[in-house]
Amino acid sequence: MTDRRQFFGLLSTSAVGLAISSGTAISSGTATAAKPVPTRQEFPMRFTLNMSTLRGQNLTIEEQVDVAAKAGYDGIEPWIGDLEKFINRGGNTTALRNQIADAGLTVESAIGFAQWIHDDADARQQALEVARRDMGWVKSIGGTRIAAPPVGAHQKGTTPPPLDVIAERYRALLEVGDETGVTPQLELWGFSPAIHKLAELAYVATAAEHPQACVLPDFYHIYKGGNDFAGLAMIEASRMHCFHINDYPAEPSRDEISDKDRVFPGDGVCPLVPTIRQLIDHGFRGTFSLELFNPEYWKRDALDVAREGLEKSKRVVADAIAQG
Repeated sequence: MTDRRQFFGLLSTSAVGLAISSGTAISSGTATAAKPVPTRQEFPMRFTLNMSTLRGQNLTIEEQVDVAAKAGYDGIEPWIGDLEKFINRGGNTTALRNQIADAGLTVESAIGFAQWIHDDADARQQALEVARRDMGWVKSIGGTRIAAPPVGAHQKGTTPPPLDVIAERYRALLEVGDETGVTPQLELWGFSPAIHKLAELAYVATAAEHPQACVLPDFYHIYKGGNDFAGLAMIEASRMHCFHINDYPAEPSRDEISDKDRVFPGDGVCPLVPTIRQLIDHGFRGTFSLELFNPEYWKRDALDVAREGLEKSKRVVADAIAQG
């Protein structure tokens, strides 16, 4: 069993200097649109394209890889559904893995929906087998992580299992991850009765008592779940490998806002810059994965959307770095 304290606490800020140069590459003032965005090598974290952002364009997974590479991303976060379609039409995962690598990309995470948290024992066992299959697919294209949202305990108005029970079920999923080599990341869902609070996310990951336990936060879901962004400081940065980056408008209200209302980073009212600065100061060195579901973006050219999303993601991170 791992020491629970390793999941919490603030990291020393001494590591920040290793990731951010002495100020020669990035202006000490607040970055503006007129200033150049730092190059890939000058950022202390990576940038990934979650394929929900291009969901409405109905691209094949090969086309998604091509768009991400042309736009300049470091990695991709594919959806299991798209990978399944690829396999069902005779696609070869080794060839896809080679395409991803040849494009200079990595598979930072993947989005699956196995109902590992379900109260019904038979449904839960079946979900673990689905997760095993999904993890195998992710591994075959070069990935080592997959999202683990609270699917099966997310319906509005339902009573979720106790947190200690959820922790036991997450540990069972982690053990499947041990066998497959793909780590499930406990994902925050702001609309879900289960795991919509940062405190719940941290507790379940801690109570699972597994050395690979980790969390997958999301700026939109932190807001939707009624959290204060300051709470992120209580989760050790090394346990956040992937962080979904996005923004949200002032309206609709928190109660009424939904996935489709997400906007590009910097185009909404989320306190991205100070929150990212806090993450950097506490040692975050993972990947920011752009996850949007905006139907207006789906009407546009996929490459244009991907490029704008990366530019705006880098801009808010550059602004956060400049605050140091």
